[in-house]
Amino acid sequence: ITKSLSSRSSEHDLGEDIYDCVPCEDEGDDIYEDIIRVEVQQPMKMGMTEDDKRNCCLLEIQETEAKYYKTLEDIEKNYMNPLRLVLTPQDMEAIFINLEDLIKVHFSFLRAIDVSMMSGGSSLAKVFLEFKERLLIYGKYCSHMEYAQNTLNHLLANREDVRQKVEECTLKVQDGKFKLQDLLVVPMQRVLKYHLLLKELLSHSSDRPEKQQLKEALEAMQDLAMYINEVKRDKETLKKISEFQSSIENLQVKLEEFGRPKIDGELKVRSIVNHTKQDRYLFLFDKVVIVCKRKGYNYELKEIIELLFHKMTDDPMNNKDIKKWSYGFYLIHLQGKQGFQFFCKTEEMKRKWMEQFEMAMSNIKPEKANANHHNFQMYTFEKTTNCKACRMFLRGTFYQGYLCPKCGAGAHKECLEIIPPCKIGELLHIMSSLCQGDGPKMVAVQNYHGNPAPPGKPVLTFQIGDVIELLRGDPDSPWWEGRLLQTKKSGYFPSSSVKPCPVDARPPNSRPPSREIDYTAYPWFAGNMERQQTDNLLKSHVSGTYLIRERPAEAERFAISIKFNEEVKHIKVVEKDNWIHITEAKKFESLLELVEYYQSHSLKESFKQLDTTLKYPYKSRERSTSRTFTRSP
Repeated sequence: ITKSLSSRSSEHDLGEDIYDCVPCEDEGDDIYEDIIRVEVQQPMKMGMTEDDKRNCCLLEIQETEAKYYKTLEDIEKNYMNPLRLVLTPQDMEAIFINLEDLIKVHFSFLRAIDVSMMSGGSSLAKVFLEFKERLLIYGKYCSHMEYAQNTLNHLLANREDVRQKVEECTLKVQDGKFKLQDLLVVPMQRVLKYHLLLKELLSHSSDRPEKQQLKEALEAMQDLAMYINEVKRDKETLKKISEFQSSIENLQVKLEEFGRPKIDGELKVRSIVNHTKQDRYLFLFDKVVIVCKRKGYNYELKEIIELLFHKMTDDPMNNKDIKKWSYGFYLIHLQGKQGFQFFCKTEEMKRKWMEQFEMAMSNIKPEKANANHHNFQMYTFEKTTNCKACRMFLRGTFYQGYLCPKCGAGAHKECLEIIPPCKIGELLHIMSSLCQGDGPKMVAVQNYHGNPAPPGKPVLTFQIGDVIELLRGDPDSPWWEGRLLQTKKSGYFPSSSVKPCPVDARPPNSRPPSREIDYTAYPWFAGNMERQQTDNLLKSHVSGTYLIRERPAEAERFAISIKFNEEVKHIKVVEKDNWIHITEAKKFESLLELVEYYQSHSLKESFKQLDTTLKYPYKSRERSTSRTFTRSP
């Protein structure tokens, strides 16, 4: 069955990408087959029933898992333990990576499979689903395999004591048939077989009650395989980015902050301002295009152009004269500032560059970024995260997907349109259309008499149709705080028991002063907070984290405080003549409108040294950190 599954791998729905992370695939498969091969007691043959075939698949999964676990134990017993006598802890970790962790996981995994098989294997799909998260450690193992092999080969070539010890160890494993280099590849091969084994089992389980769960398990193992592949791909991408970083002189920022590299090469560049056509070397990333001048084997940085503030247009005036590099296109600033014209040597080169520019701009400004009141932005998730819509992993190690800073939802680019509505975004929408000050108004859609009770909080009871003023509403919390308008009584209630209350449109030229609006429901509002307290709060957060605080003793009541690079910056918010602003050049009707604008526009429009948007509301970052420490392994 193993051979038959391997032969069908190219027919799998995911295509060959699922094996991108495995070097020397054919050779690795042969090694895997030799090591993990088992003799199935009743091989498939003509005339077998579907139940017979299903049992063969179940037996194949169980016996190959047992053989694989024994292989892991052999590596630990016959290689890892003896080599500790001659290798440093650093070399041991470089060669064997996290193999000890794999052994622990597969001890439990095999035991769970055996228990399932004792009851006929009907719960096997559940076992795979339960172990999906624990098998994520293969991302580290597979992405470090190339370095592990290089480290081992270097030691074997340069240290006689290591070479002799490894040869001695090899003779203890199947009479020296397999080298350590061969055995280290087996875990990569094994983890990428699980979806094939489950696919075969599913094909012979059409009438089984666990069919749906098997489908889910198959999808889970496909997702795991793609996650591992993307982690390996990102490892290689970061290596490439590091090479770019070291070759560009006077570069003061980390290139990985700009996303993934799309294309690089020589173009001619002309500024729309000075009209001088110059030879330049360009590095295009998701977020920026870096313009450099060649200096031997290195590059001198000339310009970093942020794609978020530009649009690309074609220059159809081609004269077909290759010597003049006449195949051009424009990058135009959205606010009419300096633009650029790029010239390519051939029409084909122009097509490739324009395609990559379009792809990069689509990544940084997705068409559906603001669907359902969200404000999705490209984001690096520090911990493995599932997409809010499809529940599959956001894959890779950096800029894995998109985050809505309002509500904290993560998503794949292709899932942005189907993410459930953003509760905070809806509240912002409601607040912008309120007739009076005060907090957002909610209407009760069900009776609530205190059962269930909010843990350790006072209860607010109400009837269907009652109107509640929302005082505090965390989108991730099942409990909100509010005030019943009829009685003015305050307390907590289930967030699911209310919905936004329709309000009349605001009369023309009638805006509530910011002092009359309650902003406590918003994840960026910190209330009354002194400057020093703000510094202490934000200094432990990542760059781009911000809050809005009250300054009751000052003329300007509000201030924006934002962590930028390693410093906390403070910006006064001016309220004058019924307008609100941080610079006279750009005024807003409300604090909410101001915040929303600078969530997608850089503050450098007003402060040249502050090149960042309002990225992460500090409350959202604190919730994210809290979830990080409470998340189960």
